[in-house]
Amino acid sequence: MIEKLAIIGVGLIGGSVAMALKEEGVVKEVVGCGRGKANLEKAQARGVIDHFTHDVGEAVKGADMVLLAVPLGAMRDTLHAMRGELADNAVVTDAGSVKSSVVDDVKAVFQKMPDFFVPGHPIAGTERSGVEAAFAELYRNRRVILTPLPETSADALNRVDKMWRQCGAEVTHMSVDHHDEVLAATSHLPHMLAFTLVDSLARMKENDEIFRFAAGGFRDFTRIASSNPVMWRDICVANQKSLNGMLTRFANELHELAALLQSGDEEGLLEVFERAKQARDRYVDGINLEQY
Repeated sequence: MIEKLAIIGVGLIGGSVAMALKEEGVVKEVVGCGRGKANLEKAQARGVIDHFTHDVGEAVKGADMVLLAVPLGAMRDTLHAMRGELADNAVVTDAGSVKSSVVDDVKAVFQKMPDFFVPGHPIAGTERSGVEAAFAELYRNRRVILTPLPETSADALNRVDKMWRQCGAEVTHMSVDHHDEVLAATSHLPHMLAFTLVDSLARMKENDEIFRFAAGGFRDFTRIASSNPVMWRDICVANQKSLNGMLTRFANELHELAALLQSGDEEGLLEVFERAKQARDRYVDGINLEQY
């Protein structure tokens, strides 16, 4: 049982955690914290949080579990605001998409990696944002990655692991660097591609006609381009090392594909497409795509 959960950033991610834990009956009190009063009032009206404050230090007082669900660019200031206010039994975790960035911020604020901090990242979400987008089922059968460091206490890790499992998630542990490499390939690069494709087509002279005749494939591929631009700017900058490597590799692959097309290499094109189809089919085998 979590006695008091402090959620800093009550949007889709943080709000869904609170709703899932409340539905399971494993949290007694939830306090929300953020800058937008209207969003916090909406969260309280929906029963996502029990009360709210705009003061991070006030929010974490007496909390035995703290979830940081703020943009990466706001992480360091948020950590500064809670320093000196945490309870002795508090465990702090986050939901940031780039773990090396979060770890650097934590070390900068606390002058070391505290044993109560457990870096984490739920691999779940939608293109919608705000507490109105939150729902209790968001994490069911979805993966959450925790990236504990040598300094992380076993108790803190177990408590955060248990919290996510109570939300219905499948929890995996891996290193910080490996997480950032994997997410650069599977999440950050696809978002950059979607944003870039839509922006490129929007700047074409005939953009109205292009979008008018866009079919389902375009809609599906570019759905994530409706995600929060500020959040994704922060993610890309924070993970630039791993992401630059993936962009370079993908650019080389595109050049090779263009060469196959230019030379009329039908067999080469077919080989690429078949290899991709087989990999995609293996990936989605047994997965209910409607959850995405």
